[in-house]
Amino acid sequence: MTEPQFKQLRRAYGFDEVAIVPGDITLNPDQTNIDFKIEDLVFSIPIIAAAMDAVTDVNFAVLMSQMGGFAVLHLEGIQTRYDNPHQVLAEIAQAPQAEVTALLQKIYSAPIKENLIGERIQAIKRQGATCAVSVTPANTKRFAPLTAEAGADILVVQSTVTTARHISKSYRGLIFSELRQAIPMPIIVGNCVSYSACLELMRTGISGVLVGVGPGAACTTREVLGVGVPQVTATIDCAAARDEYLRESGRYVPIITDGGFRRGGDLCKALAAGADAVMLGSILAQAKEAPGRGYHWGMSHPHPALPRGTRIKVGSTGTLEQILFGPTSVTDGSQNLVGAIRTAMGVCGAATIQDMHKAEMVVAPAITTEGKSWQLSQSCH
Repeated sequence: MTEPQFKQLRRAYGFDEVAIVPGDITLNPDQTNIDFKIEDLVFSIPIIAAAMDAVTDVNFAVLMSQMGGFAVLHLEGIQTRYDNPHQVLAEIAQAPQAEVTALLQKIYSAPIKENLIGERIQAIKRQGATCAVSVTPANTKRFAPLTAEAGADILVVQSTVTTARHISKSYRGLIFSELRQAIPMPIIVGNCVSYSACLELMRTGISGVLVGVGPGAACTTREVLGVGVPQVTATIDCAAARDEYLRESGRYVPIITDGGFRRGGDLCKALAAGADAVMLGSILAQAKEAPGRGYHWGMSHPHPALPRGTRIKVGSTGTLEQILFGPTSVTDGSQNLVGAIRTAMGVCGAATIQDMHKAEMVVAPAITTEGKSWQLSQSCH
């Protein structure tokens, strides 16, 4: 007798469980085009620095723009709560581990100074850089006009989970189609992990979607809330939504896989799974120029009642240029990320990122351990 089923579960995959199959044709890596386009803005690398206080400040945003990508400044973080963010960041880096959550809760309880929003945006723009900024859905109506007035280029509306339909106590919540009409710049919204949520967000007229819930190195949402979908499956599902939306509207809305990356191979797998670009946190927090001084922490960490992040020591392994373009000084794949993307695309015969979306992938749980017994035994000592 068969038992009735209350729920059926499907298998979902993360980066370590899949591999990319080489193509039948190969291509010189230097002949690949890895441009990333969001509306009329074109970036020469498909890499975005996350809106996290340990990753992006004014200087890092300028540097990232010079390297061909862009960084997102967190408008509800340390940069907009304090006139002297460097001092506050130094305090976080120096705090003992046992005291850091309480310290972060205290630091992030200071009010946001609206004048600093415009000042930080203008400091980035004065240096000729692309300025992208991030706000949470709850504060979007209040801060979006200030970002437009100050001359920001991209608005990112971001929380752990964002949907097109949100039920709240306010009479009218945030309506993305109205925001789109009101704000004269591309709007990226995140985060989501499902086909239906992604498709609904695209139908509101936004410019891009962030994919990923809880995979970040400093995020504990999955442990605290039990919520999330492994990144490869989440990316494939959202890429299907993007392609369906293209069929129904004729408009291509890029998806950006956000979080869970440890090495170049993960970036390549995200692109093969359908991502148009990637958003990086902990890898870029390792740059010598990053404001976290070798540390990284999640944006949900300072929640006053339910912190969902942890401060991690990532170290300062090299310059931003080394991490993006090499030459690499480490063997773990966390540097020369652009070289890794171009080489993988060459091996797959993919001239563009959209060609890379067609690369075959296989389920391969042993991909990182097969034949690596020497490496694994040495890394234990």
